[in-house]
Amino acid sequence: MNTLLKQTLTASVLSTMLASAAFAAPTETPPDFVKRVADGLVTRLKADHAKLQNNPELVRTIIRQNLDPYVDSQAFTRIVLGTYANNQHTTAAQRAQFEKNFREVIIENYGSAFAKYTNQSYTMRPYRATNSKNPVVTLDFLNNGEKIPVSFQLVDKGDQWRIRNVNVAGIDLGLQFRNQFAATVQRNGGDINKAIATFKPDADAAVTKK
Repeated sequence: MNTLLKQTLTASVLSTMLASAAFAAPTETPPDFVKRVADGLVTRLKADHAKLQNNPELVRTIIRQNLDPYVDSQAFTRIVLGTYANNQHTTAAQRAQFEKNFREVIIENYGSAFAKYTNQSYTMRPYRATNSKNPVVTLDFLNNGEKIPVSFQLVDKGDQWRIRNVNVAGIDLGLQFRNQFAATVQRNGGDINKAIATFKPDADAAVTKK
């Protein structure tokens, strides 16, 4: 195969890939995506309900399998890092380490919450489509007669929606975690490495903040 033909084929393949990436779009609507994720998680929690209280590792496994794959951890990380996501404040390696640590701690946080699961149900609020690149779908979880709204902010990743932030009862978790991380940096005298190593986002404190 001569060089010109190789170059032509290569250019053709690359252009096709780029075109596919440019026009790829989620096949589900935002509410259909959120419902699928929520139903999968709730079904699994119900199936293993009797085992959850005394098996924290099982709860974390359920979160990893039924929620974590649908979260855009990079986008969530950027929200939490805030100004520290800028190249002037952190390196790519530091951001990658923060994302790794943050993801594990969040799984731990969610695990603790779902370990208390007692067959709660949910309803979905009517969805109003907009031109926003980050559509929001809200579910009302019912727990002991109390209705707790949870809004999922999504991002289009080309082939599927991903969750980039969560709002619980009017509390923006990304923003609250950002404030918690900034406080951790201050406590460590501005040492980013120490702050990343010791940061423990507190979901309970975030959602009860007034």
